Amino acid sequence: MDLSLSSFSFLFLAKPVTTQASGRKIKRKKKEKGQAAAARLTVARAGGQARSMVPPDAPVPKRKLPIAKLAVVAVVLLVGAVLVLRGINLGAVKDRGMAIIRDTGPVAYFGAMTVLPAVGVPMLAFTIPAGEAFGPRFGLGGVIAIAAVVLAVNLALTYWLARYALRPVLTGLLKRYGYSVPRVTPENALTIALLVRLTPGPPYALQGYILGIAELPFRLYMIVSWLCMLPWAVGAIVLGQGILNGNFKLAAAGLAVIVAAVGAVQLVRRRFAKREN
Repeated sequence: MDLSLSSFSFLFLAKPVTTQASGRKIKRKKKEKGQAAAARLTVARAGGQARSMVPPDAPVPKRKLPIAKLAVVAVVLLVGAVLVLRGINLGAVKDRGMAIIRDTGPVAYFGAMTVLPAVGVPMLAFTIPAGEAFGPRFGLGGVIAIAAVVLAVNLALTYWLARYALRPVLTGLLKRYGYSVPRVTPENALTIALLVRLTPGPPYALQGYILGIAELPFRLYMIVSWLCMLPWAVGAIVLGQGILNGNFKLAAAGLAVIVAAVGAVQLVRRRFAKREN
């Protein structure tokens, strides 16, 4: 007992004295502990990559302005102003366009609305004119009901293309343009579906490609995608008919639907961000 106590006292007294080699060993251990702590504060992503968790008090990076979208809007407004100044009757141009759409018939129009957005054509190109073009024939409610069915069929087509028919081609395109495919598990399937559908930026078709290639369960894909996309489609149809028909109350109602959809998206995204933190 006396020997062990004296040995312990000797070690305690000698502890402040370290050699250069032991100093390097201590530094190496600290570095390893720091790396281990950093590894615990990461969230796995597809392809073996990881995304570091940002502390709640970290400064939020400034978002870049959507220059391309703003430029498109500016060009459209500029073209419209030039046409007005040159005395071109925009109302006559609108009536001619609506006549062409009506002459194609609802089968061809809604058939194109089913297929073309699956290959990259914006859905707004169909939802904005739909109410004014076919509202007199089916009523606004009828157009919205048809569009809801068309949207569901389009979502199913996009999923089939991404998961089966065009999977190798689309996988290569996603990798080429820097999009990563999330790894879906039963635990994170709902979270991934919501985050992909509610994250601004990726086009409508690209979101479907990512979820299809990730092999999200089809039933969950359809429910989440349809519920996320339907308010935008309804708002665009109502807004489009109000603008094209000169009915500002109807246009305001459509705009209100879109604003409500934006607010709901922000609320859901904040809740998921807090859950991640």
